[in-house]
Amino acid sequence: MRIKIILILLAVALVLFAFVFNKQLTNTQTNTVATNFIVPDEKQCQQFVTHTAYCLCYSEAHEQANWVSYLLTKDMCETNAVERVDKFIADPLVKTKSAEHTDYKNSGYDRGHLCPAGDMNYSMQTMQESFYMSNISPQLHAFNAGIWERLENKVRKWAIKHGQVNVICGPVLTSGLPTIGTKNKVAVPQYFYKIICTADSTSPQAIAFIIENKDWDKKSFFDFVVTIDSVEKITGLNFFEKLSNKKEEELESELETGFWKN
Repeated sequence: MRIKIILILLAVALVLFAFVFNKQLTNTQTNTVATNFIVPDEKQCQQFVTHTAYCLCYSEAHEQANWVSYLLTKDMCETNAVERVDKFIADPLVKTKSAEHTDYKNSGYDRGHLCPAGDMNYSMQTMQESFYMSNISPQLHAFNAGIWERLENKVRKWAIKHGQVNVICGPVLTSGLPTIGTKNKVAVPQYFYKIICTADSTSPQAIAFIIENKDWDKKSFFDFVVTIDSVEKITGLNFFEKLSNKKEEELESELETGFWKN
């Protein structure tokens, strides 16, 4: 009888855990778009895709995302519930079919994450979705494992310090880029950008980077800080459309690193 009661209590606990966990994932998915005021107007996106913890705009012509955006919280950074999976698969939600992991084979380029796997290790579902090929872009290994990874690590520290941050990043996609892959022609970007913004829309603080896809071993990512206006000019995207015009203009023209260095 005693063992039966214990088993019943364990079953109830598992059901409650699953309910709370699924609710947390649902809230995360809602926050990905609804509270993320960085993202450009999704109506202007050819293929807008929402996964559990991040959303993206897919460019079929370049076989990768124009941008990937997500909310990163202190709790997400400190959970570390699952190990990295390293299983790259085609994105099932991209209607025109995404690139495949074989497109990168023997190309000389890493399968570089836009939304980092290290930001998604608080659940198996979010970890697996971070390996969708729509979230991947060709990066030189020295760039991917160097300055790009260092910036990813710093963003996690900012999320812990400020409670949560909104992130949007992607490749600078233009015509005439070299490609890799025989089945899908995946464009190789020359530059990548990343914008990080505090999640308080009333008085947001933001910082932006444009970094060339090469080895920057001796450089700090702070050497590549630019205005958000500069990112918009080089990408043709319009960020922060959900803010008032005045606040958007002020935020996008600023070049202030003090808040982020302190």
